[in-house]
Amino acid sequence: METKRLEEISARFDAVERELLLPETYADAEAFARLSKERAELEPVASLYREYLAAEREMEDAVREAEGEEGEMKALLLEESRTLREKLKELEEKLKVLLLPADLRDERNCTLEIRAGAGGEEAALFAYELYRMYMGYCEKHRLTWEVADLSETELGGIKEAVVLVGGKNAYKRLKYESGVHRVQRVPETESQGRIHTSTCTVAVLPEAEEVEVKIDEKDIRIDLYRSSGAGGQKVNKTETAIRITHFPTGIVVTCQDERSQLKNKEKAFRVLKSRLYDYYASRAEGAEAANRRSLVGTGDRSERIRTYNFPQSRITDHRIGLSVHNMEEFLAGDLDEMIDALARREQELKLSGG
Repeated sequence: METKRLEEISARFDAVERELLLPETYADAEAFARLSKERAELEPVASLYREYLAAEREMEDAVREAEGEEGEMKALLLEESRTLREKLKELEEKLKVLLLPADLRDERNCTLEIRAGAGGEEAALFAYELYRMYMGYCEKHRLTWEVADLSETELGGIKEAVVLVGGKNAYKRLKYESGVHRVQRVPETESQGRIHTSTCTVAVLPEAEEVEVKIDEKDIRIDLYRSSGAGGQKVNKTETAIRITHFPTGIVVTCQDERSQLKNKEKAFRVLKSRLYDYYASRAEGAEAANRRSLVGTGDRSERIRTYNFPQSRITDHRIGLSVHNMEEFLAGDLDEMIDALARREQELKLSGG
């Protein structure tokens, strides 16, 4: 266990608490906010470390007292010391997790992209169900949901959806969803009752900070056009939809959800910055470590990560081998069990150096 680091964190926590009580800190709103944020970040580790030290002292006391006792009292004290030793092991594991390097992107907003893959209209219908599933999950966790682009089909499916998700730990909650999602079921249009397999691709991109992505005006072209829904629905008579083409990367972003050209443009630039951040970050990681795998799965969006088997009401995540049997609740946004299991697997791999 990194005792030195834990001592430093505990000492810094005490120092921050003292600074927060100073009159001059109260008078400086910026300093007070900065120190309050730092205190909130340090408190979980400092509190758990102090609990660990208290349990360690109790165990040592029990062992020392047992040396001077006999019979039943000695047995009771030794049993107490064994219980405290187990508690110390648990606390140590928790401290190791808290000391893992944080992904600084976890607290960011993110862009969620869903695209129908193989399977024609059935894939588009499944894409719509994934869209509703993530919307339900975001509502449950009080994350904001802003549609940037939605391309619908005649039968109620979607070819593509781009959504801006905001709120506390938005990226952290959704980052494991990137990859190919496969569905196995009998389509409503199937008269023979045969099971069909269709796929959708999901991408979750952390929102770029202003300083991380700079867009040169000469590198882009902005086109205006009239937005429309499936079958000519929701047609605007004015050109409010936006298409931005980024020449150096070939990335194209469209946004047509808002009736305001200005709002569509603002959303389109946010999506473009997220895609550019992901594009350049992926290239940098590839150059530094061509053979490095991400912690859960390869990170490749062509990788099949999950199968939704409707006849058996089973959802299986292939990265961790976990299956759950609650299709209706899962598609309503009850993803916590799956996402928590993926997060635990990531922590285990980090702890083992994998």
